[in-house]
Amino acid sequence: MKLSRRSMQRLAWLGALGGVALLAALIGHEGWTAIAATFAHAGWALLLVVPVRMVTLGLDTRAWRVLLDTVDPQRAAGPLFLFWVASVREAFNRLLPVAGVGGEVIGVRLMRMRIADTTLVTASVVVEILLTIVVLYLFCGLGVVLMTRLAAGADAVWAVAAALLLSLPLPLLAWWMLRHGAPFERLQGLAERLLGPQNQIALSLDGARLDAGVRRLFEQPARLLRAGAWSLLSYLAGGFETWYALRLLGHPVTVEAALAIEALTQATRHASFMVPAGLGVQEAATLLFGQLAGVGGEVALSLALVKRMRELLFGIPVLLSWYRVEVRQASAALQPVSPPDYGPPGT
Repeated sequence: MKLSRRSMQRLAWLGALGGVALLAALIGHEGWTAIAATFAHAGWALLLVVPVRMVTLGLDTRAWRVLLDTVDPQRAAGPLFLFWVASVREAFNRLLPVAGVGGEVIGVRLMRMRIADTTLVTASVVVEILLTIVVLYLFCGLGVVLMTRLAAGADAVWAVAAALLLSLPLPLLAWWMLRHGAPFERLQGLAERLLGPQNQIALSLDGARLDAGVRRLFEQPARLLRAGAWSLLSYLAGGFETWYALRLLGHPVTVEAALAIEALTQATRHASFMVPAGLGVQEAATLLFGQLAGVGGEVALSLALVKRMRELLFGIPVLLSWYRVEVRQASAALQPVSPPDYGPPGT
């Protein structure tokens, strides 16, 4: 297990180094001077992309809230707390060299501060991840259609469309297994056979109950549609962020072009999940699809850097707040528990 973990860490760091090298090459090709001039044209107004991102994240949080209502009907996890947890999840996935679901694991851990039933919280996260993938396919399909109208015959667009079609059986299979099978119960049984009944995975995973919680959510199509609608609105709001940033950078585009750039960039980034934070890959995709939509290379790369800047400005304070909470909880756990005071003897 240790060797496997080290191998994954090495792959993550190699992916990060490759991403940095790709980003540096892109900046060198387009010219730092031209990019700096584009930033200067926009000025301090570019900082407004941070609150715009908060709107899209708020829509994502609302989608999660719809699923959480089954386990938290009294809403012990209030909207601000839930927004903070969702922010930590996103910042963890986008800024740290971890697997794409590392933030979700941290999110479940943080939710224990308000909701004791970790198993059903995990079920809501599992369904949310799969629902987000389905919505992403729809959004990326829209992006392919829009981009083919803007850049007919572009090979890169058809490559994305082919990749979407070829990978479509995977989420469909996952959906079927979660709906009709018992994958987590099987995982728990496998962990017990390989590692013994007292291993950490077997002790912390109630596979049968987790499977039941996931199936219970699948049996509520109206709830899934509502959550999916909020998730789709979040992706569409991301298209508005692209439209707004390009307007500030001095190259306004149509709403259709902004949606196409955003959708195809999202598709490429999610396909390159092995590269931490999509570093370099996200910038290359934004440059490619921005140019296909008629945006100059230096402006398209500036757009990608604006998005990366927004991730840092929003994500770093969120991660610091998470670290502070973890330190405070660890300190509280180390505090000695005083015995109860029953008063002096004989009273």
